Amino acid sequence: MSDMSVVDEKPETYRVAADELRQFIERYERLEAEKKDIAEQQKEVMAEAKGRGYDTKVMRKVIALRKRDKDDIAEEEAVLEMYKAALGM
Repeated sequence: MSDMSVVDEKPETYRVAADELRQFIERYERLEAEKKDIAEQQKEVMAEAKGRGYDTKVMRKVIALRKRDKDDIAEEEAVLEMYKAALGM
């Protein structure tokens, strides 16, 4: 009879693990769908800004700069100016 209880435990363990795995996958899939929706909303914002005459390429650069550390930006700009000066630009 002890063999029977071991056999009975495996399917239950697998069922629990399968349920948990399914939950993780479904959560991830919901997040993917939300990410897709957000990306679509971002495109709409940029299309609206472009329609109002804004340069979206420059806007994207500003957005990227706002994510960065101010000291890193200042250092990069200083090096850029130095390189431009060296090339007579």
